[in-house]
Amino acid sequence: MTALVRLRLDISYDGSDFAGWARQPGQRTVQGVIEDALARVLRLDPAPVLTVAGRTDAGVHARGQVAHVVVPSAAYSAINGTLPRRLAGVLPPDVRVRRIAPAPDSFDARFSALSRRYEYRVCDDPVGVDPLRRRDVLWHPRPLDLDRMNAAAAALVGEHDFAAYCRRREGATTIRRLLRYEWTREEPHLAVATVEADAFCHSMVRALVGALLMVGDGRRDIDWPAKVLAAGVRDSAVNVAPAHGLSLEEIRYPDDEAALARRAQETRRVRTLNATGGNGAASANGGATGDGGSGETADADESSSAGVS
Repeated sequence: MTALVRLRLDISYDGSDFAGWARQPGQRTVQGVIEDALARVLRLDPAPVLTVAGRTDAGVHARGQVAHVVVPSAAYSAINGTLPRRLAGVLPPDVRVRRIAPAPDSFDARFSALSRRYEYRVCDDPVGVDPLRRRDVLWHPRPLDLDRMNAAAAALVGEHDFAAYCRRREGATTIRRLLRYEWTREEPHLAVATVEADAFCHSMVRALVGALLMVGDGRRDIDWPAKVLAAGVRDSAVNVAPAHGLSLEEIRYPDDEAALARRAQETRRVRTLNATGGNGAASANGGATGDGGSGETADADESSSAGVS
């Protein structure tokens, strides 16, 4: 039998000119570009298949995407010291594999993840976005009150059924644990949302951003996003923010092999909420399936079921 090695890839990309992460016939995708580059550099046919933490949608960017791939040990050993540099020589300038290293067999980029962190950038300068930032910052022509937005965001943190903020997928749960949602200013007219969860549903991050923008500019009351959440159904009043303001920044994993395996097993379980609800306590049957399991993608909005945004 051919000896195999599992590799972890840390990836960054400008999503502007990609049709999302997932390989699609006739489309330029991040997965397709990287897999083709790996096949060329490692001289493999067919190309190896990547498993990603979060399958980001078209236009969504990433600084901290993670994927794993299994390749023949001989192919990797022949060039392992130079693989990142060789990939840099064949990849287009809008995607980079920043690090490649062997990973334990228990490592699964999607299912072993503990959390995914996204950032969404919004400019509320009345004259518009700096032209040099137009590809990763949304222009919102109304002034935003971040105190109102943070008050509304605090009510959404915790484990809940986020059906009101997700595009449903057949057979997928919309229960997620939102670990962090807060807004800060990087510059006087540049607001940044930091959104972290164990996983995201399809469109969840951008729907949460869209709802809070309406609170921030005064069109909705502070308690409106929580009321939408409690209703448990997709609300047409919630605008999904455009993809280009969103970036996948970080994915966290357990530190040891045994914990990686346990986390992957937990994540594959279908999660439910206790009938008592409360603040969204989970039953023992409580893994993550959603956005990339992983992020927000087409599986999980900007990522897949375990991690989509």
